[in-house]
Amino acid sequence: MLRPVREDRGFTLAELMVVVIILGLLAGLVLPRVFPKLVRGKQAAAKAQIELLGQALDSFRIDVGRYPTTQEGLQALIQDPGVEGWQGPYLKKKVIPQDPWGRPYRYESPGQHGEYDLYSWGRDGSPGGEGEDKDIVSWE
Repeated sequence: MLRPVREDRGFTLAELMVVVIILGLLAGLVLPRVFPKLVRGKQAAAKAQIELLGQALDSFRIDVGRYPTTQEGLQALIQDPGVEGWQGPYLKKKVIPQDPWGRPYRYESPGQHGEYDLYSWGRDGSPGGEGEDKDIVSWE
C-alpha cells in the first residue's frame, strides 16, 4: 500500500509563538541582571581612567613642580605646554581618553576639592545624578 508523501514546508504559527514566548521569558530573566553590570562596568572604567590620569598628573607635578593649569588642561600630559622641566608625554597614547560616554573629562586646577579636580558627569552629561547618571570624581 502506498503512503501519501508528506511535504514539510516549515514551522507552524503555534511553534513560532512558543519559541518567541520562551525567548521573551529568558530575556525577562537575564536582561535585568546584565544591564546593571554594564552600567557598573562603564562607571568602573571611568574610575580607572581618572586614576590613570591622576598618576600622569602626579608625574607632571614631579617634573614641573605644579599641576597643569586649567588653561593648559590635560593636553599638557601629551604635549609640552612650554614649561621648564616637562619630560612627557605622561600618557602611553598620544590622545587624551574620553569618558565611557564619549565626552571629555573635566579638569580644573586649582580645584574646589584639592589641587586639581578631575571628573566625568556620568551618563547624563550634567552635574549630579543618581545611579547611572552619578558623577565620577577624583576626590572621592
